[in-house]
Amino acid sequence: MRLIIFLGFALVLMACKEKAQKPLTAQQIIDEAIDRAGGELYGCSHIDFVFRDRLYSLEYDNNRKILKRSFEIDSSHVVDIKRNGSFERMIDNRHVSVPDTTARKFSNSINSVHYFAYLPYGLNDMAVNKKLLGERKIKGEEYYIIEITFDRAGGGEDFEDVYIYWIHKEHFTPNYLAYEFHVNGGGMRFREALNERYVKGIRFVDYSNYKPTENASIYEIDRLYQQDKLALLSTIELEEIRVNVDNCN
Repeated sequence: MRLIIFLGFALVLMACKEKAQKPLTAQQIIDEAIDRAGGELYGCSHIDFVFRDRLYSLEYDNNRKILKRSFEIDSSHVVDIKRNGSFERMIDNRHVSVPDTTARKFSNSINSVHYFAYLPYGLNDMAVNKKLLGERKIKGEEYYIIEITFDRAGGGEDFEDVYIYWIHKEHFTPNYLAYEFHVNGGGMRFREALNERYVKGIRFVDYSNYKPTENASIYEIDRLYQQDKLALLSTIELEEIRVNVDNCN
């Protein structure tokens, strides 16, 4: 009887060990990163922040996302609004006609600022493809390496861009990211997350923004970072962050 109990206990331990050692998928890693960064709060909170002297706002109307950018120019108050795939500009509360090419440019600019501000939330959008490339150490810390690509349908004008995220294996924070883009002659950027803080349960960070000083693959750009072979282009800072979670109740 004791032998049977011992064998049963050993089998249970082996099963638990195998389960614990089963590697996570890219989707599981992203899900955990989003959950720890704010999870469901992203989909219902109203958020305001200032970036480079412009006020950016995320609002929801009947569960539909509205992205805004507000600023002053020539003594006039300008509000750019992106919703349901459309763009509109208001100047001093009056609607202003904007050419299609300019509207697309403004719309993409608004979307880009909001996208980076709420990462990793956007990594579960419908057009996003995720692939676990492996693991690597950066500054002595272990990271999962996740490749993000986009479907042509729903992936926006920059669907051919490739993103890489380095997500901390213990904390599941995306502390580094890189992207390869093709507009305006193309190029690569590498971002290091700084000044992590949580506002009403949602994670926000600033970034140091780098570019390579030599030809490189985006899949090796983290090695260049550790070898000090990246040039600092700018610092991306979010200021005056306000989060209203009343709609989440």
